[in-house]
Amino acid sequence: MTQKMAVDYDTMIPNNVGLSSDRRVLKALERWHPGYIKWWGNLGPVGFQESKVYLRTAVSVDSKGWAKFDYVKMPEYRWGILLAPQVEGRTIACGEHYGEPAWQEVPGEYRSMLRRLIVIQGDTEPASVEQQRFLGKTAPSQYDMRNLFQVNVEEGRHLWAMVYLLQKYFGSDGREEANEMLRRQSGSAETPRMLGAFNEETPDWLSFFMFTYFTDRDGKMQLEALAQSGFDPLSRSCRFMLTEEAHHMFVGETGVGRTIQRTCEAMNEAGISDPYDVEKVRALGVIDLPTIQKKLNLHYTLSLDLFGSEVSTNAANAFNAGIKGRYQEIKIDDDHQLNNATYAASQFIDGKITSMDVPALTAINMRLRDDYSKDALGGVKRWNQIISKANIEFELKLPHSGFHRKIGVFDHAPITPDGRVVTWDEWEKSRDEWLPSKADGDFIQSLMKPEWEPGKYANWIAPPRVGIDNKPGDFEYVQLHMA
Repeated sequence: MTQKMAVDYDTMIPNNVGLSSDRRVLKALERWHPGYIKWWGNLGPVGFQESKVYLRTAVSVDSKGWAKFDYVKMPEYRWGILLAPQVEGRTIACGEHYGEPAWQEVPGEYRSMLRRLIVIQGDTEPASVEQQRFLGKTAPSQYDMRNLFQVNVEEGRHLWAMVYLLQKYFGSDGREEANEMLRRQSGSAETPRMLGAFNEETPDWLSFFMFTYFTDRDGKMQLEALAQSGFDPLSRSCRFMLTEEAHHMFVGETGVGRTIQRTCEAMNEAGISDPYDVEKVRALGVIDLPTIQKKLNLHYTLSLDLFGSEVSTNAANAFNAGIKGRYQEIKIDDDHQLNNATYAASQFIDGKITSMDVPALTAINMRLRDDYSKDALGGVKRWNQIISKANIEFELKLPHSGFHRKIGVFDHAPITPDGRVVTWDEWEKSRDEWLPSKADGDFIQSLMKPEWEPGKYANWIAPPRVGIDNKPGDFEYVQLHMA
């Protein structure tokens, strides 16, 4: 039995958490709002703040008909605070409190741990907006431009979701943390974002598509784990965020797929059968498949680092406390406390890759990362189907989990994409075969010419199969008003 909550539009902040009657939190959020708008203006999409964009806005948390589409200027988007319906009788899904009633308030003994989890999740949301702020200028179509802006405004709404939890449940500490999230900036030398992948540049549209496929998928896994939280308001926030996150991964998977499709079409039209004849393929004005593999290698491995160390007492403590579960915790058939359970964790010892059974409680990160890799494999298989249908002999692959790592047991280990251990000299000599080089980046940049006429697409990417909200192919997704 679930309780439905209507969305209230009487305040500046659309919400279904009763802000009208919670004056303290409403005032705190209203004080935070101008700083957020200033941040959006300074570090949000550059050059399109006055353009009207055909955006999806959440108006309900019902699984059917939860959003409406309309033109809106991005600074006027109705960012709101929306929690999934409360499940009556919900109990804690894991850890030493397993089976106890879910908490509606923050347990004092877990206050610091819970606040840090919320802050880390919240910090990723504005970071990705900052990383993508210049991409509108080189959008390959209005369709893609609109999708970029949809992702951006929803990342902004996800920031609001975490800020609400901080403002309501963590007092002055929460208010300070909420302000800090507007002070940090992706890539800043002085005040960088908290996680490494969110300080990397997103210099081109292929990077954006890879980011939304791989890095937003890490977001999905983290949100799924937090949706199992015994702290019910966090669980409900994350459950609704997952509804929106699905679109971001759709943008990534179809964006990479359309890039691959156009490359294959151009190769077949030109009679080129060898995908490794890079110069000939590039001369067609499309991105060659080996370079797409390099981009895949980069973004997948950056995303793996987001899971943290394979064996982690912090992850064990969060699970044991019941504030963060495993992926789809309630579907797992075990005691949900991991008493005496083990899990096979990767090790890199004396220059060799091995696997060792460790207490499952300390291998929570490893299990979540393994679930992530299985989940990510689905899209890679679908990309390979596009290549196969074009009768081109090439297969995209996820690299070995030890390749190009900066966190965990494989930190700076000289491991190749196919899992071989080599010397550092050998690794460095082959680096540009496995990861995008400056020349690769320069070539991709040379293709990033904007195509903003409705219904038209840049040469390097194929049109989508269907439009947004069932709109026709030449629909004007963005009514441009260039600043």
